[in-house]
Amino acid sequence: MKTIVEKVAVSFSYPVVFTRSVFDPDNRTLLDTLTKKYATSQKSRVLVVVDAGLVKATKGLLQQIETYFSIYDKRLSLVHPPLTVTGGEAVKTDFDELWKVIDLIQETHLDRHGFVVVVGGGAVQDMTGFAASIAHRGLRIVRIPTTVLSQDDAGIGVKNGMDYAGCKNFLGTFAPPFAVINDSEFLKTLKDEAWISGVAEAFKVAIIKDKAFFNGLCKHAAAIRKRDLAVMEQVVYRTAELHLKHIMTSGDPFETGSARPLDFGHWAAHRMESMSGYRLTHGFAVSVGICLDSTYAFLKGLISDAERQAILKGMSECGLPVWSPLLTRKDKNGNLEILAGLDQFREHLGGDLCVTLPAPIGARLELHSMDHAVIEEAIALLKPKSRKGKSE
Repeated sequence: MKTIVEKVAVSFSYPVVFTRSVFDPDNRTLLDTLTKKYATSQKSRVLVVVDAGLVKATKGLLQQIETYFSIYDKRLSLVHPPLTVTGGEAVKTDFDELWKVIDLIQETHLDRHGFVVVVGGGAVQDMTGFAASIAHRGLRIVRIPTTVLSQDDAGIGVKNGMDYAGCKNFLGTFAPPFAVINDSEFLKTLKDEAWISGVAEAFKVAIIKDKAFFNGLCKHAAAIRKRDLAVMEQVVYRTAELHLKHIMTSGDPFETGSARPLDFGHWAAHRMESMSGYRLTHGFAVSVGICLDSTYAFLKGLISDAERQAILKGMSECGLPVWSPLLTRKDKNGNLEILAGLDQFREHLGGDLCVTLPAPIGARLELHSMDHAVIEEAIALLKPKSRKGKSE
């Protein structure tokens, strides 16, 4: 027997740019991003995909995009009018929308030197990123995330995908973006729930990585809830910074191992999203998942009760939920449905369970098993009580 072994080292980098009014012709961020690797005589061919919810919330957005490209038509070529796709989590189960993007890539003959620019929330980023990553084995994608959650987490990493058979992100690829452009002006279009929802990811990463940031989130909870854009810009920047640092320095950017610190609170969150038929938003599900796992951590002696109370208080004062009745829902056999999330999470990780918990705030511990009885105790402790002493 003969064996040939060669080692292939692959490095990648991409900028995450923070700006305002990205489609203002005076703002050259997008132009420079799409042309920085080309001579000025060669046009960059671009397909733009836009979240329908954003189009509805932003007057004249599609015209702004077309005007931007027309002004810089000597260096940019818009291969088709901006394609509008369904927004929200529903798009991650709608394979017709996926094929719309793939078909348009094929019809416009966009090749691996072209660009797909996706403008929208995290779900649209995921679906479009998946489409771009499998066309021609991967096109250059430039993300312009437009929600708090997508700007501080979902839109800046290397993952994308679709939900399938009731399983979150069952289909997907790892595909680093060519660039990410965070435009904080888009955050003004968000409804209150979407504004607050993405802050759950800020608490997630702060609780396990940066105690000072956690304290800052608690300190500025009222300002966050009152939609102070300057404060939110700081929250998004620091959250994105922590996420990117972990992705680039953890030694496992494509998650070949089992530890997923950035999935703190997510085993229960993914299960609750599925149980709710995706009516519960990802950010709100993560918020409840964080509170459940923090309560579990307290019962296991990893954090103090004061720390647990600080987590619940800080998140609640920001407007994030700390409880969901889904946690107590039982199946026909009388078992808590949420517990099935552990097996689903184990499969998603690759067969070995690895759950991240705070130990204490600002640090973390990885557990390879969770005690169902303690989870039930944590749910009971977390469950709100009415003034009459009855559970709500």
